[in-house]
Amino acid sequence: MFERINRLFPVWAVLLAVIAAFEPQLFVGLKADITTLLVVIMFAMGLTLSREDFARVVKAPKPIAVGVVLQFLIMPAAALLVSRLLGLSPELTTGMILVGATAGGTSSNVMTWLSGGHVALSVSMTMVSTVISVVATPFITWLLVGQSIDVPVVGMLLSIAKLVIAPIALGVIVHHLLGARIRKIESALATLAMAAIVLIIAIVVALNAGNLATLGPIVAIAVIAHNSIGLAAGYWLSRALGFDIRTARTIAFEVGLQNSGLAVTLANQFFTAGAALPGALFSVWHNVSGSLLAGYWKQRGVPAKGATPQASESIGR
Repeated sequence: MFERINRLFPVWAVLLAVIAAFEPQLFVGLKADITTLLVVIMFAMGLTLSREDFARVVKAPKPIAVGVVLQFLIMPAAALLVSRLLGLSPELTTGMILVGATAGGTSSNVMTWLSGGHVALSVSMTMVSTVISVVATPFITWLLVGQSIDVPVVGMLLSIAKLVIAPIALGVIVHHLLGARIRKIESALATLAMAAIVLIIAIVVALNAGNLATLGPIVAIAVIAHNSIGLAAGYWLSRALGFDIRTARTIAFEVGLQNSGLAVTLANQFFTAGAALPGALFSVWHNVSGSLLAGYWKQRGVPAKGATPQASESIGR
């Protein structure tokens, strides 16, 4: 049952966003709960990780390193480029850069599974990028927008450590103690995380409902372009570096699907509700585009010559 619900993730995201746009009063009162919801998502993700996931980082560091480097180079640069080309305001540009500077999102793991990619590799990349984001996110934000906006680097460092590292670490500990039981409810955990992400999207859309009529179209174009650049560059650069098709698909999702929920939280906490709009729209769009691309890739399968020992890894973890 949970798996069927999870496959409709884009539908729930769009549905709640539309409801929030027309009935914002249903969600605006939940603004203070965004941080709690993000902690729930990170904890649920931590529950699915074990010590073996960390061992994979040591045993196969090359694809992880490439994915993380591409993510923190391509996505912030693409965010700034798209913002400049479309003439976005400093407030919206800040929101775009926050999306680009965050780690890979948990949805990348789901899309990797749907497309036939390497789930273990995806989870490992998300973990590594999340840890690196403690330093990378505030530094990239300061580097790209710090000249005109006072970026509280120390505050952002502490916030990311509290919102991301602590709940994930707690989840890993619980997984170590109750691993067998956790594996039985992984689908339910994914549903819980999905519900939290969808609610975050609804809250932020509700907070920006008054601006959607004027800001929506241009921000939507920017978000679609940003996401498309990440997915395409992640895949084709990985293939150019010699990775097999499944690994390239995994890296593409890790690069193109960001932790936009964290970007929304940071925008609300350190900037303005308007700066959270790109993250809110990205949260909706990257799940739609990711689902469509995952379905397309799953239907195409993987050519026999693309199969490698690594490609034989189970993806149904």
